[in-house]
Amino acid sequence: MKGRAIVYLPKELAWIEARKDMPRAELHALFCAYWQRNDVLLGAFKNLCKRKRWMTGRTGCFSKGQVPFNKGKPMSPEVRAKCLATTFKAGQLPHNYRGPGHERVDSEEGYVIMIVAEKNPWTGADTRPVQKHRYLWEQINGPVPEGHVLKCLDGDKKNCAPENWEAIPQALLPRLNARWSGVKYDDAAPELKPAVMTVAKLDHAARLARASRK
Repeated sequence: MKGRAIVYLPKELAWIEARKDMPRAELHALFCAYWQRNDVLLGAFKNLCKRKRWMTGRTGCFSKGQVPFNKGKPMSPEVRAKCLATTFKAGQLPHNYRGPGHERVDSEEGYVIMIVAEKNPWTGADTRPVQKHRYLWEQINGPVPEGHVLKCLDGDKKNCAPENWEAIPQALLPRLNARWSGVKYDDAAPELKPAVMTVAKLDHAARLARASRK
């Protein structure tokens, strides 16, 4: 009946609605046998019930207090053998495991992400990912002060040497991004970067001084 509408008699529709709680395959087989409707396929029958909003009432979820059908039943040796063939063995690592020292470059911000042998506070794993430049900087200088961020001095975020990063006030970033000037720090020539940084720091210090006098 592809391409043509299937016509149902009112009494057929009433018969289906009265039995809508039955499983669809079972109800379809009963309908075809009772009404001699071999032209109605199971897919079309399901679509009819959906259009009419004749739902079975089943959600596919366990109801409170419902006991699983296999509770207390031992797994057969055949099934167990199939399961063991695809389970992780003791000490086996997943194919995407990355141990301590593994590095990758963040595709969004360009920072180097490194795996270190420290407990992950969120997952409890024995390793955790860190930004390499920050991790190395903090090993020498301690935690980044509150309200500060690390700024890459030469513009190469892959250069994670601690001396290539400076902790600056977060409020300094708009000035380095040329919000109030025409020179953006990251786009400036290497010989101009120190001057751009110095001017931004002076502007920031002057702003703080003016604010303190108010």
